[in-house]
Amino acid sequence: MTDAQILTESILQALATGILVGAIYGLMCVGLAMIFGIMRVINFAQGDFMMLGMYAAYYLLVTFGVQALFGSVVGPYVAVIVAAPLLFAFGYGVHRLLISQVTGIRTAEMEAEGHYAQLILTLGIALVLQNGAMILFGAQLISVRTPLTGDAWMLPLGDVMAVFFNKARVVAALISAVIIFALWLMISRSRLGKSLRAAADNPEASTYMGINVDHAHRIAFALGTAVTAAAGGLLATNYPFHPFVGLEYVIIMYAGVVLGGIGSIIGAFWGGMAIGLVQQLSILVLPTQLQNATIFVFFLLIVIWRPQGFFGRVSERT
Repeated sequence: MTDAQILTESILQALATGILVGAIYGLMCVGLAMIFGIMRVINFAQGDFMMLGMYAAYYLLVTFGVQALFGSVVGPYVAVIVAAPLLFAFGYGVHRLLISQVTGIRTAEMEAEGHYAQLILTLGIALVLQNGAMILFGAQLISVRTPLTGDAWMLPLGDVMAVFFNKARVVAALISAVIIFALWLMISRSRLGKSLRAAADNPEASTYMGINVDHAHRIAFALGTAVTAAAGGLLATNYPFHPFVGLEYVIIMYAGVVLGGIGSIIGAFWGGMAIGLVQQLSILVLPTQLQNATIFVFFLLIVIWRPQGFFGRVSERT
């Protein structure tokens, strides 16, 4: 192979991997967009909800018989799907007991509309979840094992070049796309979706129209928790994890949401996709340790060029 062919193959391989990884990033960003976009809550615990989704999928697989029932190939993905409703219920409970005290109508009389209290509360939840997971699960690295992780499909490109698609990543990307499409249909077509959008656009007017804003926020928070947890379970089929893994991804989530445009579910997905592509392409020229630095250089450039994000709307100033 010539140097040009080697470079071309490396770029195509990075693009393929970036798209597959970016689809999972996009899913976790969509989960955060449900909370940040609809409730305007900066949730520091979002990465730790993802971590709980990873552990839920793992223990459903190895301890509660999902692997024995469905096998080692299909079992991990069934565990991820089953874990999502569990984290939905967990997110619903967290909002009802804690988050609801500093959001919604109650924030009208609070300083900075409750944002200070939200920051401290979600940071406290994150610390409790991290240290609680350390006590319960230990600090060792574990993963949701599947035979697909070490296998790949090959796409020949001519006589000497080929691109490889990791099977576990392909399946995870397809599941991510299905979840996002279903979520988009729910948001855009269903009565619940309309109430969520109304609560996001104008909570006060929504209350006058008979919409229970607190309930809409609770559903949005639970959905955001479940979607991000599902993304975590899918990510765990390729990457090992530990109780503090959420710290590695929560900033990426926020970067993806802001890149896509605050309030845009589809924009959050494309923001996560862009981050996955930049991360993988950066490996061609930079050490792995500088991946996150590359992501934020890209993030800053986009914010300077288009502050409202890819799909965000420009707010009129008065």
